Amino acid sequence: MDLILWRHAEAEDFAASDLARALTTRGRKQAQNVAKWLRTRLPEHAVVLASPAVRTIQTAETLSDQYRVMRELAPNASANDVLAAAGWPKGIAQTVVIVGHQPTLGHVAARLLGNSEGSWPVKKAGVVWIAGRERGDDGDDHAVLRAAITPDLV
Repeated sequence: MDLILWRHAEAEDFAASDLARALTTRGRKQAQNVAKWLRTRLPEHAVVLASPAVRTIQTAETLSDQYRVMRELAPNASANDVLAAAGWPKGIAQTVVIVGHQPTLGHVAARLLGNSEGSWPVKKAGVVWIAGRERGDDGDDHAVLRAAITPDLV
């Protein structure tokens, strides 16, 4: 499976609640640019899962109107929550896009790619694309980095 970790784009600093924070004008442009890059590379049946935060929903909407909001992906979710939502390593689909938050997405990337419990930095609107591979006769699943993109590179 391919697991695409997409951090929400730039959001306003203050709102009625953390979940209510919306994208800024700059954030909308970031999300649109990254969505355009993703759209040309995603298979037709990719599944998009988003946190219930307004900023993640707005980010996901730039990619597709076919997405699912999952409270398990809310801010402060764990890496285990994200991996369970995606069904890693076999996947709930061949390609799953998680639109979420830091430091959670960084924890997932560090765990899968670096065998670490730390958190890797993921820039706002940044994407870390991880491919799961079954390697060799041991049948173990391994993760490889397929792409890492920031909005200023697309």
